[in-house]
Amino acid sequence: MKQHSFEKFINKEKNSRKKEGIKQDKRRWKEEKKKRYEEKKANYELQPSKSETSRQVKPGHKPLNPNTKTDKANGPNPGEIPLNKFIAHAGICGRREAATLVKEGKVKVNNTIIYEPGFKVTSTDKIVFNNKQLHVQKNLVYILLNKPKDYITTAKDTHGRKTVFELVQQATGERIYPVGRLDRNTTGVLLLTNDGDLTQKLTHPSFEIKKIYEAKLDKPLLKKDMEALLKGVELEDGFIAADAAGYADPKDKSLVGLEIHSGRNRIVRRLFEHLGYEVKALDRVLFANLTKKNLERGKWRFLHEKEVRLLKYMNQSFVKKKPSPKKN
Repeated sequence: MKQHSFEKFINKEKNSRKKEGIKQDKRRWKEEKKKRYEEKKANYELQPSKSETSRQVKPGHKPLNPNTKTDKANGPNPGEIPLNKFIAHAGICGRREAATLVKEGKVKVNNTIIYEPGFKVTSTDKIVFNNKQLHVQKNLVYILLNKPKDYITTAKDTHGRKTVFELVQQATGERIYPVGRLDRNTTGVLLLTNDGDLTQKLTHPSFEIKKIYEAKLDKPLLKKDMEALLKGVELEDGFIAADAAGYADPKDKSLVGLEIHSGRNRIVRRLFEHLGYEVKALDRVLFANLTKKNLERGKWRFLHEKEVRLLKYMNQSFVKKKPSPKKN
């Protein structure tokens, strides 16, 4: 028998009753969802997160409560910074490299290995890398000066002579000092800083930092004396040899370029004097990776971040490499 079209409404709920049922179902679903959320929230508050269990929390450091909103006005606890940032500020490496060091378990905080780069530390914490305690270096200053003649590199002079500090007195209020010395009549590249660790690296004989000088002699340098510079001579304080030497101007053989790594006092002048030459003018054109390019005599500038980083890492491009022993 054929079904009439109106039979589809037989035994069906009215629209109003159907809508009410849907509303009740939605209320029930919301209540169940809220209940499940509250249960998860309670479990999260009672148990540490995975990141908190992976790191070992030291006394005095409270784990961040995920349910507490950050007060942007007050900000983080004063003096606290992420561990990788602390390492970067200590001059070891950049933040990314520092994060890798932490993840590899190479850093200890208060005698405990920490694996989370974002772990908060302060200046009162004992942070150790490579068995050396790190300290945040504050207000470090690196100034490159193209030293002019007739300036000495001491802070004060009892004879009233001019000092290089008069040239950079407007640069910083920090107490800085020269890395190595240039005598009164020597001009050229001079680094001034308050970074004691870097100064020690650049002046210690074991690092053999490259220096290049341009010397103007009282007469042309003979070829045999050029060879003597390269082979080495015996001075009163020991044997010394130039790493490289050559004529700076082919038309003027009294103008000589000399590469040397020794930091002995007045070593370049004494070398030429030993061979019978008088140095009329001496200019240091390179020290480590620093040159006086685009820097007029008597002027100064701050080092760029990349230059500082190269100095700290002792890049092998400007550290004199020791020759490998010859095989028989």
